[in-house]
Amino acid sequence: MTPLRMSERRTTFLGAFLTTLGPISMAIYTPAMPELVRAFGTTDAAIKLSLSMFFAGFALAQLVAGPLADALGRKKATLIFLAIYLAGSLLATLAPSVEFILAARLVQGIGASVGVVVGRAIVRDLYTGADASRILNTIGIFLAVGPAMGPTLGGLTLAAFGWNAVFLLMVGFGAMAVGFTVLLLKETIVPDLARLRPAQLLRNYLEVAANARFLAASLVLSGTIGALYAQSTMLPFVLINEVGLTPTAFGLGMLMQSGAYLTGSLTLKLVSRRISGLTASRIGIALCGSGAVIMALSVAFVPPFFLSVMAPVAICTFGLAFLSPHVVTMSMAPFPHIAGSASALTGFLQMSAGFAGGVAAASIGDPLTAFGIIIPFMELSAVAGFFWLRHLERQA
Repeated sequence: MTPLRMSERRTTFLGAFLTTLGPISMAIYTPAMPELVRAFGTTDAAIKLSLSMFFAGFALAQLVAGPLADALGRKKATLIFLAIYLAGSLLATLAPSVEFILAARLVQGIGASVGVVVGRAIVRDLYTGADASRILNTIGIFLAVGPAMGPTLGGLTLAAFGWNAVFLLMVGFGAMAVGFTVLLLKETIVPDLARLRPAQLLRNYLEVAANARFLAASLVLSGTIGALYAQSTMLPFVLINEVGLTPTAFGLGMLMQSGAYLTGSLTLKLVSRRISGLTASRIGIALCGSGAVIMALSVAFVPPFFLSVMAPVAICTFGLAFLSPHVVTMSMAPFPHIAGSASALTGFLQMSAGFAGGVAAASIGDPLTAFGIIIPFMELSAVAGFFWLRHLERQA
């Protein structure tokens, strides 16, 4: 079987849609979280756990999705996991109790995990260097638009049709992903079942994990992207219960977060011919660090209102848009032969960071206090990782 080269436009579209599946499944759901507490007569902690279950499934399943995408091929592995995602979405739509919601979110997370793995892997299969960074930046623009609309769409759907319809939307997105995969995705590697041998799997992951540059880049991405995931377990309760927004207003308010990412991605696209990827990443990490300090000080000294919460979030998210294309390219560059495994491990680390942040928030209890401690810590750990990465690059 000869791998086929897809155009940059097709690769970007497929990479964007698949990569966005997980985040949009999370974003659409967040406005419904307080309503689910009331609908099932349960606690905030139980519904927060449903988001953590999604994180856990998403993170752990990537370690399987990556090797499967290397062994079976990108297309076949994608369809297998999308079928799992659709099953979880249907289960959530019909869930009679909170226990079914927890199980369904775990299954959804497992199925959605293939999106970020294959989305990055097909870019690495076909493009490198500046071309790969340009595609990843464009994917970032789509990645902002999808989750930006997610809370708004979820909040409006919740208000109009109830919480079941929120999950029905996810069924629709899953069906679209299947259709695009069948019609548009061409196989980009030669499948090799030998890559599924346990000894080979272990060697692949050890090779990736032993690479210091990969670890440094992953610390940067886990701190910044992980913070984005972790704060999604806190922001609905901070903005709805503490600030006093309605679920619909919360959905609209979250446009500030995703709008900042979209603005950052578009700005980077405009200036990318004038500045290098390294310069863009320096600007991005400076903004992430600054936003983290402002966030911690705001929570500590200012009574919460919408801008006191969301302005530092927007600063960090704008910075992430500048930071991630160069750092993702750096993390994947050493592994053209096992791009799926490398993509899986970096995604696993990011989602694990988000999961750990959510668990830590639950242990603290008060969502505002957790937000002011955990998210700044994660962003500042990314700053430390960036200095480590620069040190390694200078030594090379």
